[in-house]
Amino acid sequence: MKRILFITANRLGDAVISSGALAELIRRYPEARFTIACGPVAASYFEACPHVERVIVVSKRRYDLHWVSLWWACFGRWWDMVVDLRGSGVSLFLPTLRRRILRGGRRPGARIGHLAALFRDRPSLLPQAWSRPEQTGLAGQALPDSGRYCALAPTANWDGKIWPAEKFIALGRAMQAHGLVPAIFYGPGEEERARAMPVLVTLEGAVDLGGQAELGLVTALLRRCALFVGNDSGLMHLAAAAAVPTLGLFGPSRASEYAPTGPKARFVAAPGPEGEAPIAGLSTERVVQEACALLADEG
Repeated sequence: MKRILFITANRLGDAVISSGALAELIRRYPEARFTIACGPVAASYFEACPHVERVIVVSKRRYDLHWVSLWWACFGRWWDMVVDLRGSGVSLFLPTLRRRILRGGRRPGARIGHLAALFRDRPSLLPQAWSRPEQTGLAGQALPDSGRYCALAPTANWDGKIWPAEKFIALGRAMQAHGLVPAIFYGPGEEERARAMPVLVTLEGAVDLGGQAELGLVTALLRRCALFVGNDSGLMHLAAAAAVPTLGLFGPSRASEYAPTGPKARFVAAPGPEGEAPIAGLSTERVVQEACALLADEG
């Protein structure tokens, strides 16, 4: 049985994007067992993948000692392949038949496209998301079949990417007028909850689904929604990877690099130069229009 080490990102969004490369490796080596090295936030995302036998959490330490810890955790095993998306250099000191290293640093163009360089034939990559059966069952209890749901994700990792709360509230009410129940998603921790709170307390009838610790459960919950609308965030990428009809909202972040990738994914950007446009300039009317178009496409 082949054993493959896959070293990937700290942040959830980048980790989800990287799953396009992981999925391609799984397709090419279906009998292989994978060990994933990633940051703490992304760990439960990969744990739900049935081809993953181990997740090594790489927590940043001073003087780059986290790479030493990773080397120590991996050195005692022979690897058929080591894939290093961090350009860390750790893979150069591990026993393996094959190495695929993606150099670090920022480059123009879609991040998912950069990952295709790992393969000689440069395939089109599509991120994936996974849930365990028990997580699917729990999601069905939280969002029963009696309702039709619209996932809203009004938070992000920095305030410049956050569409104003009052616009999310107006969007939620527009979705209610179309018969959808707003389901509010956000990340773990008090800071994330505080960012989502204005929407939660104002949008009557909304379901609070934030702060979930296991991303396999979050994936299962998202799959029960007819639509996802959210800021450029890890949740946006997760929804797109889960094949949920996804509308990503962009302001100063670059859609050319981080647009959601999935079979039913779109984005809408605020008017103005990419990388500079304030997200508040994105009108509610335009977002509602795009959201309704996505719903119409789903019939």
